[in-house]
Amino acid sequence: MIAAPTKAYAGRIRAVILDFGGVVAFPPDDAQIASAAAECDLTPEDFLRALWLPRLAYDAGLLSPNEYWSEVARLANRTFDEHRIARMIDYEIDFWSRLDDRILHWTKVLRAHGIRTALLSNLPSTLGAALRMRTGFLEHFDHVTFSFELKTVKPEPAIYEHSLSGVGLPAGEVLFLDDKEENVAGARTVGLYAELYTGWPEFARSTLAAYELPAAAEARRQ
Repeated sequence: MIAAPTKAYAGRIRAVILDFGGVVAFPPDDAQIASAAAECDLTPEDFLRALWLPRLAYDAGLLSPNEYWSEVARLANRTFDEHRIARMIDYEIDFWSRLDDRILHWTKVLRAHGIRTALLSNLPSTLGAALRMRTGFLEHFDHVTFSFELKTVKPEPAIYEHSLSGVGLPAGEVLFLDDKEENVAGARTVGLYAELYTGWPEFARSTLAAYELPAAAEARRQ
């Protein structure tokens, strides 16, 4: 069954804005989390709790990497020296290193049809720098919005407006995809079409047709 857009669809989509983690990149798997947690002598559950509590401030560029990981350590009743912090940064970059080539292929299909693409992500400076250095990655997007560079995060309106300005289109001609409900809701407040992304199979089955977007049948997970 094809899902209908969550608001009345009134015209051609001319740009698609994609979240990074959970959409373009697969989330870290259990083995990656377990390895990082063991490095800190923590259970995966305790590690994740400490990891996410101060995360928005880190993504907003309000905490340096040292400040963030020191706060993670404090929340976990641990102390991280400079070596441990450097190791944690490496782990974090690795967490988000598995890109979904189905999505990346689809960006090429979109652009071949004259539809612009953009990346809009809450992420810290360390991860942003790694993505900017990753050969060929940013070439998939006409515009990139990283939260740490703007000092604001989703679901604040300003970050969506920055992305819209970058693609040069009104919100009513743009679709936004994110794996978090609160970020989808935030996008809708500025007038974007926005849908919750739960994985490529469901997306390809329903949302593509609902928004009359070109398919990428040959795209496969790497």
